[in-house]
Amino acid sequence: MKVTKIIEEHIENSTPTREVTTEQLQREFDYFRAENLLKTLLEKGLITPFEFNKITELNRKTFSPFLAEIMPLNR
Repeated sequence: MKVTKIIEEHIENSTPTREVTTEQLQREFDYFRAENLLKTLLEKGLITPFEFNKITELNRKTFSPFLAEIMPLNR
């Protein structure tokens, strides 16, 4: 078995740091709560998968969650 020693070096971070505002955190939280409620409605058969997807799309536009760009379009 080969063991490699890790030495400390300064590694450049090419990704700029983003400050998260209280407003952004609140939108994330509101989106999370809305999605949980929506999943419950779907599981109980109170909405259809089509309605679920449409409302999810609207929630992403309304709340603008941080990772909305990489979230799947449909479930």
